[in-house]
Order: sequence, then C-alpha cells, then structure tokens
Amino acid sequence: MTFGSEWKFSQVFGEQNPHEDVQDCDILSAMEFDKNGDYLAVGDQAGRVMIFERQAGKEDLFECSSRSDSGQFNLPQKQHPEFEYKTEFQSHESEFDYLKSVEIEEKINKIRWCTKLDRSLFLLTANDRTIKLWKIKEQKVKKVKQMDINSSVTSENSLLADRSYMSGQSESSHVNGYSLEWTNKMNGTSSSHLADITNVDYTRSRRVYANAHDFNINSISNNSDGETFLSGDDLRINVWNLEVRHQCFNIIDMKPKDMEDLTEVITSAEFHPFHCNLLAYSSSRGFIRLVDMRMSALCDHNVKILQDGRSHGSKTFFSEIIASISDMKYAMDGRHILSRDYMTLKLWDTHMESSPVATYKIHEHLRPKLPKLYTNDAIFDKFDCCLNGNELQFATGSYSNHLRVFSFGTGNENGITLEVKKESIRKPTSQTTSRPRRSSLSNLARGFYRQGQDLNSENEISCNLKSKLLHMAWHPTHNLIACSSGSSLFMYHA
Repeated sequence: MTFGSEWKFSQVFGEQNPHEDVQDCDILSAMEFDKNGDYLAVGDQAGRVMIFERQAGKEDLFECSSRSDSGQFNLPQKQHPEFEYKTEFQSHESEFDYLKSVEIEEKINKIRWCTKLDRSLFLLTANDRTIKLWKIKEQKVKKVKQMDINSSVTSENSLLADRSYMSGQSESSHVNGYSLEWTNKMNGTSSSHLADITNVDYTRSRRVYANAHDFNINSISNNSDGETFLSGDDLRINVWNLEVRHQCFNIIDMKPKDMEDLTEVITSAEFHPFHCNLLAYSSSRGFIRLVDMRMSALCDHNVKILQDGRSHGSKTFFSEIIASISDMKYAMDGRHILSRDYMTLKLWDTHMESSPVATYKIHEHLRPKLPKLYTNDAIFDKFDCCLNGNELQFATGSYSNHLRVFSFGTGNENGITLEVKKESIRKPTSQTTSRPRRSSLSNLARGFYRQGQDLNSENEISCNLKSKLLHMAWHPTHNLIACSSGSSLFMYHA
C-alpha cells in the first residue's frame, strides 16, 4: 500500500446520535486485535469485554479477474476484513479496598490476547489492581424445536417421559461433543427435526492474578515464550507465569524510600516481540529504558536509555507534563519503538539513543493554550498509538475525533488527518480533547492533582476537547484501524 492511499470508513458499532449523552460506563477504554487478526477485543469503563470476530468469507478474498473490452484482464483487488459481534462478558466488578479506603473501579485498562489452544480463545484483562485470564470456547448446542410425546404416555406420567426412560438412551449426553443430545428414536422422527443446532460462546475465568500492585496497573504484555507476561503500575513491573496465579517476580521497583523524593513514574511497559529476555518501559520524564532480564534478578540497571537530547527551547512549568509518554509500542522488527506524548508522536531506533529518528507534531497548535489545557485537565489526556504490522506506518488520535496516520520515510511530516465519523472527511491538519480524570500517582511526578474545570469553556481553543480518539489498534495483517470515540467503535481501511 502506498502512503497516499485513501483511508475509507469501513464499519461502526454502537453508533450514537450527535446530541445523545454518552453514559460514562459505556465509554470504551481498551482494545486489541489477536495475533492473526481474526478477533478484536474491546473493553469499557463498566468492566465489560466485547469480542468481535472476522466475518467468514471476508478474509483474504480476491475479486474474480474479468476481461475488459480491450481484451486485458483486470487485476484482482484484495478486500479488507469485516467484523461482526461475537459475544461479551463481565470481566471486572467494582471493589473497595478497606485497608486503604479506596474504591477500585471496574474499568478495563488493558487487554492482551494469549496463545490460542484447542480451538479456545484466551485473553488477559486488567483493571487498576487485578488481572484475569479468560477462556472463551464455542460449543454446539441443540435447542428443542418440537417434541411429540408418545400417545402411550398419559398426562399423569408425562413427567417420566425423560430420555432415561426411553429405549436405547443409556449413553452419555456428551458422547458427541454437544451440550445436549436428543434421542434418534422418538415416534420415528430423527433428531434433526427436534432441535436446532446453534453455536454458543462460553466464557469463564481461568485465573485471577491479584494482590501484587499497590498502584494503578497501566500495562500488561505477553512474552514471546508464550509462558509469561508482565504487568506494570506507576512504580513497579512484575513478571508472572500464566500457570501460577499466587506468585510473581518483581523485576523493576522505582519506589523511593521517601515518596517526597519521587521524580518520575512508569507509564508503559512492553516485552520485545521475539527476544523473551528483553523489555522496554517508558516514564513520565519522556525516557524509554531498555532492560535485559539476564543481567540481574532486579533490573535496576538499564541496557540503554532512549531520550530526546535535542533542545526544545526554554523549560516551562508544563515541559515535564507534556514530555510524559502515554503509550509505547514495539515494531514487529524489534528494532523500532513508537511512543506518544501529549504533543508529539516519535519513532525511535534502539541503535540510536540520543534522539528519535522521526518526530511528528500532533498538538503543536495547542502549545500557546497549555495553561488553559492545564486548568481543565485536558493536558493529562493519554492517547494511544499503533503500528502497521508489515511497514513503518503508524497512527494516533487527537481531539475533534481526528485520526492521524503517518508513514516513515515518505517525507510527509503532516501525514493524513481523518475526522472519525460514519462519513469521514479528510482534513489537512488540526486536533484537541479531554475527559474526567481520577486521582493517580502519575500526577505526583508532574505536580499536584487539581480538579478539572468544565470543558464547555472552550472559547479560546479551536478544537473540540470533548470529542477525542484515545484508544486504537491496527490490524496485524491488513491496513485496517479500529478506534473508539466515546461508546462507538469505528473501523477504517485503506
């Protein structure tokens, strides 16, 4: 795909009316495609997880070649995948920590898919304190359509007309893998006339990984070994074995002896895509630290620190706030890392520690408005970023429901800007947003927590702070981006 290709609207789920008020519990808070791109998991602030499945027959399809009037064949065109709703379940419930007198929200912070086993799906979900491993399995169920009771069975003993009283029905009800199996001998009628076969998805919690984090969980990442995963909060990173729920290993601890000495917090962490001993984590000071777990049990020494050494002018009160990295992703080549802070999107080469190889300005037009954004808390919004699986193409969100798409090496620093809605409009360049925030330790490293003001007072800011694209995911094999706006899930393809 050339970078100039047109991005087009594909699908929307949960579309809302323009003037409809969105309930906080319905706002989408996390999303993730599985490794093959066959499933998309989406979490919301009510602790629910929704699964979408690629429609059968829509993947890797090609239009049939046809001969034109000139005698030449038209080249086949690859169609983009389309998704349909599969199932949903309640992953987390709100809890109350009586020891600390803190309410733990049910909001889904992160979702990560695990290796698929025996036709069952597995995924990790996390709220502020607890991580859960879920199993989703599709089973065939026969539902009764009609049943004629034998005329010899009277109304008085019709309750005894159970399969255990019928001839030839001594075998188990699970011998053929169905949840319910009806007799083939019932007034000479075959079972296909008695029941409809439907597929039902069953979800159950396999393991709960709890009591390991004192601060809000902001990251979970699966290791390439398929056996372990990491979880990170504001000050610590732990490594778990998927099979062991009651024990984890703390590999990074940034908590100072005196909390008044706290200068930075962890904002994101991720394992290397194919080296199981390497991981990277970002901080509120704009640093990305690379760690090799083979060096020591406690990874307090970094292999490399990626930091932008270029001067950006004089330091201001807001410099550290806007430098905080909100999201970080490894590229599939394992060499490049994409990071997003409030003002920019940066592409890093792990072989170059002094500066990023590319910097894309997202909110530069808002720099004069930073005091206003600080007053209404919009400056603390955390935007995700995502990468194409095959090329160095990446995307992030902004205010006014703007989706920004960039490609490395094209010389186009402005990229492509789309306004996300059912009929998308391509924009030249511009953005902004906000959201009600809860108190977080991350804010201690940036200053102090202040109660945000009403975002309706936007007379000095040109973009819509209430409409923002915070969460998104790029399909691993196609140029398809899923992104959320409020309670709506949008998909765009190129």
